[in-house]
Amino acid sequence: MSHGGHGHTHDGTEGPGHTHGPPQQQMMPPAPPMDPLIQAALDEQFQAVPLSVQGDARDQAVCAKHSLEVCSDCGLNFAELNVFTKLIAQSNEIAIPPPPNVVHPNRSQAVQKTKEEGNTAYKQKNWLQAINFYNMSANIAASRNPWEPSALVRDEMAIVICNRSAAFAAAEDYVSALVDADVVIQLKRPWSKGHFRKAKALMGLQRYEEARDAVMLGLQFEPDRNARL
Repeated sequence: MSHGGHGHTHDGTEGPGHTHGPPQQQMMPPAPPMDPLIQAALDEQFQAVPLSVQGDARDQAVCAKHSLEVCSDCGLNFAELNVFTKLIAQSNEIAIPPPPNVVHPNRSQAVQKTKEEGNTAYKQKNWLQAINFYNMSANIAASRNPWEPSALVRDEMAIVICNRSAAFAAAEDYVSALVDADVVIQLKRPWSKGHFRKAKALMGLQRYEEARDAVMLGLQFEPDRNARL
């Protein structure tokens, strides 16, 4: 027996323009990891704001000194922040991140493991394999969630990229070694090793005066002034 005016089948497939059940929600792509150099620049401009939280749900920010949402004396205005906080609290679809400075242990282990594999390859003079492992380690470190400590990301990135600079230099790719050394210095300027990696790369490029300057600058961060390349 046929049914007129109903143009679809029930064999497990859907005809055009006809669906069963609620529409499927599209998954949002994950946010790209924060560039550690951008994060470092943001940290330099960061200014702490004295505030307190009030309310039964502790969802209202106020001036810590005067307990006001809008405080002209302190030049603080938390009105928009409080509205945004309430919107987040009322929504069941927004994923609220954990408290700040929570470190993902699995990611830390992955950063360390791939870095050590790179070190092993480096000791075996397998430069390209070492570089690949350092690439993996740096990518894992850079993919940390935005609420994880930025100082941790900078330290991880500085160490891994410093090692990668050494591997590039050993492979006689001195331009890449120099680029990595400059990144290390931007991430962790007071660390002498970044300056010495830069000097080594400059030596490979036969830029001896610049290499000497890099060494002298690096020595300023060595307490005993007895650093070696």
